[in-house]
Amino acid sequence: CRWDTEFSVNCSFTGISTIPEDTSQTAITADFSYNNIKTFMCTDGRGEEWMLKHLNLSNNLISELSLTACRNLPVLETLNLDGNAIRTLALDVPTPARGSQTYGNVHRLLPALKVLSVERNNLNRVPRGLGLLQSLQTVRLSSNGIGQIDPSDFQNCSQLKDVHLQNNKITKIHPDAFRDLNKLQVVDLRENALATPLPQILISLNFFRLEVGLSSNAW
Repeated sequence: CRWDTEFSVNCSFTGISTIPEDTSQTAITADFSYNNIKTFMCTDGRGEEWMLKHLNLSNNLISELSLTACRNLPVLETLNLDGNAIRTLALDVPTPARGSQTYGNVHRLLPALKVLSVERNNLNRVPRGLGLLQSLQTVRLSSNGIGQIDPSDFQNCSQLKDVHLQNNKITKIHPDAFRDLNKLQVVDLRENALATPLPQILISLNFFRLEVGLSSNAW
């Protein structure tokens, strides 16, 4: 790995299969792209908080990923997971047992995360629990195998502005899928398998300030 600047570490194209444990916790930007990393655990070898704002894990070999343990990335703003083989992305935070010391204390998952990019993977549905990412503004899920959009997929994503779902296999979108997303500006649904226009969805959104991409569908 090399340090491009005092706060930027670049480990791309180095052939590594795990995150180096000696990566400085003062790094703000870390690039681990184009390697052979198969798993990423936020807590691996790090009990202290990591000051990362931008983490690039694109073009690796990750097939499953859980973000539920990411308690040590409190200022992470962008997470790039493009070009992996991710089938499952877990975001759910386990509910503490009644009577435990943490019962009633809801852990905020990646509280600063604004951009989550999981393009060109093997997802067959929108990751569950996106609403737990309270700062999330942009979700990029293009070029996966997502087949439908359910009403709970983007529930509680109150800060969401951009949703990129182009080049999937979407045939069905629930009429309430984007309800109450008052800051939404872009919904890109190009190159899917939608067979009929969806006026009720567009009407339920603030259509006059929303950019919706629907080209290259089946209608």
